[in-house]
Amino acid sequence: MAEKIQFELVSPAKLLVSSPVDMVVVPGEEGDFGALPRHAPVIATVRPGIIEVHDNGKIGNRIFVAGGFAEVNEERITVLAEEAIPVADLTVEFAQARLATAREALADAKTTLEKAVAERQIAVAVAMDAAAR
Repeated sequence: MAEKIQFELVSPAKLLVSSPVDMVVVPGEEGDFGALPRHAPVIATVRPGIIEVHDNGKIGNRIFVAGGFAEVNEERITVLAEEAIPVADLTVEFAQARLATAREALADAKTTLEKAVAERQIAVAVAMDAAAR
């Protein structure tokens, strides 16, 4: 049996995935990266995008994450996601509705913080829309 890396995906609400897999490709803030068994230790910021879980020679699972952090070591990759949704559950309509809401929030923003939050929501909605297509 080939070596596996333990993959754990955690959202604020619960543990979403915990299983041994061949490889996990994560949308890192500085570019996508793949985590394999015996990976060098890394802590990375995760940008909005799709996590691809590879197992048995194919992509077994695709999950949209809104951002977060990833910790990788030789035996495990743990992603702490702000929000996680299986790509199969995403629709363009849902993503477009979130984008419209985020744009309204930006138009209504009065403070620098409100603007920053709205801009972040727009970035997540744009990435979600791309993932849904």
